[in-house]
Amino acid sequence: MTAPLPGAGATVVARPRKVLVAAWSGAVVTTALFVVLAVILRNTNTGVYFRFADQVALVLLGLFIAGGVLLLARPRVRADAAGIEVRNILVTHRYPWQDVHRIAFPDGASWARLDLPDDEYVAVLAIQAVDGMHAVAAITRLRELHAAAHAR
Repeated sequence: MTAPLPGAGATVVARPRKVLVAAWSGAVVTTALFVVLAVILRNTNTGVYFRFADQVALVLLGLFIAGGVLLLARPRVRADAAGIEVRNILVTHRYPWQDVHRIAFPDGASWARLDLPDDEYVAVLAIQAVDGMHAVAAITRLRELHAAAHAR
């Protein structure tokens, strides 16, 4: 997380740590597994004619699955004096601070959330409970920025 003290030019950026490591590890293991399977199936007498094109297809399938696993490493939150940008697995949204009622981390929740008008909320997958003190520091800095924006 990169963040100077909240103020006029402060920017808070947070990403999950443990999920990031798990996603990259899973992607590497998945890719390696599919490459090994492609090599072994060509050289093993299974009764099936496994050609070069099949090997390439198996490796590509492994790369697509690894890419899907890497989507879990995508979440990020970036906040400044004007608002907060939440990038989850597939979508990115930017909210001005006046649209954010509070930044919550409910008891037992796996990740933080932004409470919006009309009892709506947005999950903030970048701040996860498994990250412990890293998540606490991120929430604290986001709440400081939110309070500073509402004080103006």
